[in-house]
Order: sequence, then structure tokens, then C-alpha cells
Amino acid sequence: MAKHGLTQEEIAALFAQARQGEQKPEAAAFPDLNPEGSAQGDPSPLGLLADVELELTVELGQSRRSLREILAMGPGSVLELDKHAGEAVDLLVNGQLVARGEVVVIGENYGIRITELINPEGSAGR
Repeated sequence: MAKHGLTQEEIAALFAQARQGEQKPEAAAFPDLNPEGSAQGDPSPLGLLADVELELTVELGQSRRSLREILAMGPGSVLELDKHAGEAVDLLVNGQLVARGEVVVIGENYGIRITELINPEGSAGR
């Protein structure tokens, strides 16, 4: 071995050893996709993800308060939000705004009627 690295002969010997152990790559075999575009027959390109559960959150409004104000809160405290009564609420999926809508009552539960979809770039659609 040379003082500061490998000699040309040592490098050539290493390359020769590497070539002896080389394996030829083989083409991978994949099943053909059906005409709908998925192996399971689901016509939707998102078919494989259809059963993934996501967190939906409806945001009525927001407010910014000091720690002092938050610590002073108790039962009966009223907190004013940044939205007006009757204004659309935000629907978030995993924390991302996807739609806006109006609050509705369904039996004894609240719900949301979608009035506007938000595209991924953040502008309103439909």
C-alpha cells in the first residue's frame, strides 16, 4: 500500500474483485393494472386510501388572550371570538382548511352544511 492511499495496482485489483461478485439485474415483474387503474378494481385513484381515518375539526372562531386573562377565566366567563354570529365556520382536515360552512342542528347534535370548498392553494372554489 502506498504512503498516502492505494496504488494503481491495488485499485485495479479491488475493481476486479468487485466485478467478479457482480450480479446482473433482472427486470421486475409487476401484475398488469385493470382498466380502472387499480389492482383492486376500485375506480378511484385514491381507492387504496379510502379507509384511512382523518381528523375533522370545525373551527367556530379564534381569539388571542394574555396568560393573565386565561388564568382569570372560570365558569361563566364569556370569550369573544373573531367571527360574527351567522358567519361561516371553518372545516379543517388534519389541521388544514378544506371548506367553510354553516352550523346546523341535527336532532340533538350540531353539524355543518358545506357552503364553500377551499382548493389546496388556499383559494375558494365552488
